[in-house]
Amino acid sequence: MKAYFLDAYRKGAALRLGDMPEPAVGPDDVLIEIHAAGLNVLDSKIRSGEFKLLLPYKPPFVLGHDLAGIVTRVGANVRRFQVGDAVYARPRDGRIGAFADHLAVNEADVAKKPTNLSMEEAASLPLVGLTAWQALVERARVGRGQKVLIHAGSGGVGTFAIQLARHLGAHVATTAGTSNLALVRDLGAETVVDYRKEDFSEVLSGYDVAVNSLDGKTLAKSVKVLKPGGQLISISGPPDPAFAKEAGVGWPVRQVMRLLSLGIRRKAKRQGVGYSFLFMRANGKQLEEITTLIESGAIRPVIDGVFPFEKLNEALDYLDTGRAKGKVVVKLR
Repeated sequence: MKAYFLDAYRKGAALRLGDMPEPAVGPDDVLIEIHAAGLNVLDSKIRSGEFKLLLPYKPPFVLGHDLAGIVTRVGANVRRFQVGDAVYARPRDGRIGAFADHLAVNEADVAKKPTNLSMEEAASLPLVGLTAWQALVERARVGRGQKVLIHAGSGGVGTFAIQLARHLGAHVATTAGTSNLALVRDLGAETVVDYRKEDFSEVLSGYDVAVNSLDGKTLAKSVKVLKPGGQLISISGPPDPAFAKEAGVGWPVRQVMRLLSLGIRRKAKRQGVGYSFLFMRANGKQLEEITTLIESGAIRPVIDGVFPFEKLNEALDYLDTGRAKGKVVVKLR
């Protein structure tokens, strides 16, 4: 089968199209014929080597964290799926590889594709949907009447998180560029800060939750907008000791993470707010919850563009410009 390989860690490295055997299917796996794959900033960060400490993949390997397709084979222990099912998934770390014709995925990471979405639309959702769900529902427990700040509202996570926070009953603020203000308002953001013209930390205050996906400067300023007892959740780092413990990394890496997050943890503590780093994990049951919201019309995918599979490297280059509104997807079939 055809797949795109990363041969060496390097920023902007082109992936190599090549051949590999069809994946072996374990007793708890489903083999998925991939029809579409979503691109994520995580793919670019892994490609550049930024995540080698957390995700020590050994090149050559196949990237890709989002997929939608058809089940073509099931393992002996699989009960939730059968051949012919249309599904979508974010494969767990260590078993990624959506930039390929087929992928064997643990049954626990998979959900039925929303019936009202195309394959391309479905492939755009798993990673960003699970990230938003685990930040807002699982960790922050956002409820009606709370105030939530979502940074980078026009990005992949942002477009989903705005809709989810509004569905949960929160007042949503977001940051976006001038050309994207209408989009984020249409998604449900009630307070919109044009980062080209205003400093969000000077105009927002009293928020219960802030979700950061940007740089360290934005992270530090986000502390100011939270009220005492508020929660600052970052999906772009730095990792904190709690994450290091959960991830089960070795002592040297734990110490590195502790030092990397020391500044922001101290700043948050002085302001009486909590800081935590979130690295989303695969979860098919949570994807089923997301499917329900999508089929009810509460959340819709936002796709900037769909590229043919043979132009995957062009799609990655476009993603790296940071100009995409929502998600970028490649179509295999």
